Amino acid sequence: MTATIAAIQTAPVSLQAAPDLLVRGARGPHDRSDFLLVRVITSDGIEGYGEVSATPIWSGEDGTSADHFIRTVLSPALIGRPLTPVGALEVLMDKVLQGNPFTKAGVSIALWDAFARTLDVPLAVALGGPYRTEIPIKLSLSGDDEELERAWTAATAAGFGAFKVKVGLGVEGDLHRVRRARELAGDAFLGTDANGGWSRADATRAIPELAGFRVAFVEQPLEPRDLQGSRELRRLGLPVIADESVFGLHDLVDVVEAQAADVVSLYVGKSGGPGRAVRMAQVAAAHGLDVLIGSNGELGIGAAAQLHVAAALPRLSAHPSDIIGAHYYTEDVLAKPLDSDGRRVRLSGEPGLGVTLRDDLLQEFR
Repeated sequence: MTATIAAIQTAPVSLQAAPDLLVRGARGPHDRSDFLLVRVITSDGIEGYGEVSATPIWSGEDGTSADHFIRTVLSPALIGRPLTPVGALEVLMDKVLQGNPFTKAGVSIALWDAFARTLDVPLAVALGGPYRTEIPIKLSLSGDDEELERAWTAATAAGFGAFKVKVGLGVEGDLHRVRRARELAGDAFLGTDANGGWSRADATRAIPELAGFRVAFVEQPLEPRDLQGSRELRRLGLPVIADESVFGLHDLVDVVEAQAADVVSLYVGKSGGPGRAVRMAQVAAAHGLDVLIGSNGELGIGAAAQLHVAAALPRLSAHPSDIIGAHYYTEDVLAKPLDSDGRRVRLSGEPGLGVTLRDDLLQEFR
C-alpha cells in the first residue's frame, strides 16, 4: 500500500550571520535570517525534512508567512494524500496557493526527502542522478576596504578559494571594491554580482573595467525584467548570469527567448522545490544554457537540497555554485555538518538528504 502524508510540522529558526561574512548588496545587508524548518511524517513512519529559506527584502517571504500558509493552506490540502508522485503534490500546492515559491519549496524538500528515504536512496538518485558526487563552491565578498579585508580573511580561513564580489552600489565604489578583491585574491576565481543594481549606462561603463580585473562573470547586472538590456551587455565580453530574472519556468523561458544570459543561477527555493529545479535545469540545457546553484543563505537542510540538485543535473556550469550552508551563520542546525572544505561540498551517500538536525531543534516541531 502506498504511504500517505500523515502530518506536516514546522519549527522556526532565526540565525545571525557571521559578522565578518555579512553580505552587503544592492538590495541591502543580509545580517540575519528567519527560517522555517518543515517535517513531513508519512503513514509508514518515514520522516522527511525541508527548509524555507526566504528573506522578505528579496523574495517577499519569510518564516512567519511560510508558517501561516503551511498550516492554513498547504497542510489541509496535502495531509491524507499519497506521497507519490511528489510532482503531483507540487502541482496541488500551486492550485491552492499562488506564488510563494520558497514556502512551497520548504514543503517540497521535505516530501522529496521522505520519498528518497522510503526508497532508501540519496535524494540525488531519486532526482535522476548523481552525475557527480562533489560540487565546487564559492562565497560572496562585500563591504569596502577594512570590511572587505575582514571578509576575505574569514573566507580564506574557512577554506574558500573562489569568490564573487557584491557590486551594483555605484560604479566608482564597485570598481574600487573589485580592484581590492583581486589584489587580495591573487589568481583565485573571482566573479561579480550586481543584484540588479546597475542601470544600462552603469553596466556598460563597469563591465569593460571588470574584465581588466580578470573577472569571470557578472551576475544580474540589470533589474530583473530588463532582458533586452542584458542581451546587449553580453556583447561586452563577460558572461552574464541571470539570477533574480529567473524564478519559475516561465521566467526561464523568457530569458531563453530574449537570449539574455549565458548561465542561469537556479535556486531550490526560487524554483519551488528540488524536482522543479532539476526540470528547469533540463530546459536550460536543452537551449544551450549552463546552470549553477545559487543561494540566498540556506541553512544545512537547504544546503543539502542544493547539493543533491547540483549532483542530479546532467549539465552544470564550470562556475562554482553557492552552496555555503553553515559557513555564513554563527551556528549550524545540523548534528553533523555537510562534508565541505570551503572549496567543494560532497555527497554522503546516505538516504534522502543525508543529514540530521540537532536534537534540540527536533524538539521544536509542532
